[in-house]
Amino acid sequence: MPTNRSTEASSFRPLPPFIMLQAFEAAVRCGSMRAAAQEIGVSHTVISRHVANLEYWMRTKLVETGPRGVKPTHAGRTLFDSVGKAFAIIGETTTELRPRHPGGVLRIWCIPGLATRWLTPRLSMLVDILPETDIVMRATDEVPDFVAAEADIQIGFGDFDALPAGAIPLLRPRMFPVVSPGWLALNGRPEAIEHLAAFPLIHEESHKQWSAWLAAAGSPTARLRGPRLSDANLGYDAAMAGQGIALVTSLMTARELADGALVELFDTDIHLGGYYLLVAARMRNDHRIRRFAGWLRAEMMDEAPSTGSVPESA
Repeated sequence: MPTNRSTEASSFRPLPPFIMLQAFEAAVRCGSMRAAAQEIGVSHTVISRHVANLEYWMRTKLVETGPRGVKPTHAGRTLFDSVGKAFAIIGETTTELRPRHPGGVLRIWCIPGLATRWLTPRLSMLVDILPETDIVMRATDEVPDFVAAEADIQIGFGDFDALPAGAIPLLRPRMFPVVSPGWLALNGRPEAIEHLAAFPLIHEESHKQWSAWLAAAGSPTARLRGPRLSDANLGYDAAMAGQGIALVTSLMTARELADGALVELFDTDIHLGGYYLLVAARMRNDHRIRRFAGWLRAEMMDEAPSTGSVPESA
């Protein structure tokens, strides 16, 4: 078949040498020529020369250098954003195509409370079910950039009617108020749910969760008080230290309730959202994900049976 040379020529766009783009991207991301040089494994003068050559090739100023390091110009920031996306796509593709060592690495991002209170004590179990895999876990509320390969799995918490696209519902645990025995001895037990608002309630960032729980319990209130903390983990610690009343899930407090370290207030059966699993597209057919999801389902359902469960395959 004849080739349309004019079409090929019109679609071709000249690109600067890759080494220039690599040096430029590293210098801007690292904030200095020297740090970029250490990352790539060359001298900082080589990095500086590559960046200068790129500016000459582009016919525009891309970075400003000074005592405080490297800062991109407006044009430099635009190029940096595009190059970063391109490198991420290249990295993801090469990761998919490159033969992997047995087991490899499994990077898990998990909400802080669950990571600290529930998942970390079970790391030895994870090692047993994935013996040739290195487990890397980060406790965070952030959603990873799966395209940039920041993580393979995210375990989050949210409303099951508004989960991220592709999320797999895991568990809708019971949520209830708890206090420490010391707090109870000092303040007495609230007589009814509608009296809770008169006590210091421990909140996560906003009053939203407590407001939703009280409304579900039939006791909506317009004004709430108490400290607002950045995540459930801090709220849990504050309750253990006798600082007020916290909302916790049945998944995270079974041991403390059994030991008497925490005391549940009232007999309720309220579920507000639940845990979910989000898997990077490149990992959805990985056997380790299926094994991890199966283990996660069994462990969660064993400790806190509920209306939600993990599907048989991720």
